[in-house]
Amino acid sequence: MRELACDVAIIGAGTAGIAAHGAATKAGARAVLIERGPGGTTCARVGCMPSKLLIEAARAAHDAREAQPFGVVAGEVRIDGRAVMQRVRALRDDFVASVFSGLDAIPEELRVTGTARFADPTTLIVDDHTRIAAGSVVVATGSSPSLPPPLRPVADRVLTTDTLFEIETLPESLAVLGAGAVGLEIAQAMTRLGVQVTLLDPAGSIGGIRDPKIAACAASLLGDEIDLKLGATVESAEAVGDGVRLTWRLESGGQETGTFSRVLAAAGRPPNLSGLDLAAAGIACDEDGLPDFNPRTLQCGTAPIFLAGDANHERPVLHEAQRQGWIAGGNAARFPQVEAPPPWPAYSLVFTDPQIAAIGQAFDAEEAHDWIIGETSFADQGRARAMDRAAGLIRVYAAPDGRLTGAAMIGPGVEHLSHMMVIAVQEGWHAATFLDRPFYHPTLEEGLQSAVKAVAERTGGTR
Repeated sequence: MRELACDVAIIGAGTAGIAAHGAATKAGARAVLIERGPGGTTCARVGCMPSKLLIEAARAAHDAREAQPFGVVAGEVRIDGRAVMQRVRALRDDFVASVFSGLDAIPEELRVTGTARFADPTTLIVDDHTRIAAGSVVVATGSSPSLPPPLRPVADRVLTTDTLFEIETLPESLAVLGAGAVGLEIAQAMTRLGVQVTLLDPAGSIGGIRDPKIAACAASLLGDEIDLKLGATVESAEAVGDGVRLTWRLESGGQETGTFSRVLAAAGRPPNLSGLDLAAAGIACDEDGLPDFNPRTLQCGTAPIFLAGDANHERPVLHEAQRQGWIAGGNAARFPQVEAPPPWPAYSLVFTDPQIAAIGQAFDAEEAHDWIIGETSFADQGRARAMDRAAGLIRVYAAPDGRLTGAAMIGPGVEHLSHMMVIAVQEGWHAATFLDRPFYHPTLEEGLQSAVKAVAERTGGTR
């Protein structure tokens, strides 16, 4: 067995692991990166990037169909499903290749291929071929899609986000289980590409939205396109011909069935921790298999073990995984001295059309009684009307003194408006501070300006 010694061992070469390696190396540590494959990061291979490629194909089809209000008469829109998926894979592979290109800069002797497990808190065994003695360890093993129990009898016919983008062409019909960000994005994209889609979720809202007004607006706007079945719990699945028949129970107590060419399980991605033998490292886990860790230092108890990215399930989005990797890698290199930087504001985006965002303090019905809430609709927003996209709602939250604490929004261009808002929340701006910034006319950003102005008017902070 090969023996290898290092200051920091990093398990996983995804977004968090790559960042951790960079941070540890910058801190002067000898860092070893372990990857079991296929590599290329969740984002580039099966997440952010291929899903956006599918969404952009759907946007092109939708825009072509909806040009008539502008006096543009388009011909018949025909979808070549095989060409759509070929482009998704081709560009996806380019993104993955760029990740591998970056990894090539790491010396070969500091990269180990295989599945790692703990022998003790600072010793790792990789596939029985390499023993690594480390000063500290960063666990950045990522996550994998879950398969709901009712789908297990037909598992060979079920797609996940790890397999969806490998299909040769678009299916005739698709059931999507899970109305979170990923399920919602894929459901709308597939609908716009001509697939008959039914989206099922036992919850009463979509996209993880907690603000009831934004949730109702989202369900109304997206439900006009998608066959949306909220409060629907899938109870069974059976193979029928080349497809799958699902049976689900409604919140009202009724039961429905549907037969689909394919089924997509988009019900979450639990962390990849089960094969690590954390018990051998002295790390106790809860009933869900998650170890206790400090969300700021990312350290597991007092052990020289740090948990970063999707592996800790704290905030499974790329920008957080990258930052967590950097924090974990730096702390692992400095151990036992560790730093606890303040957390970034919570921030989530759903790339539907219209887009959905939640920033900062999440809506809470009881606490909201003490908040100042500014609200504005896109229905009469000038630029949105010019774009023929005048639908949506912005809700901005503030403390009684006008300090901006969060927001939820659905509407056009929300990916850009939400970036403005998250900076304001992170910097602790008051409404008056936000308004003392230039807003060009006519832009969608003026809609956010109006919502913040509504806060300022109630706190005496507007001109």
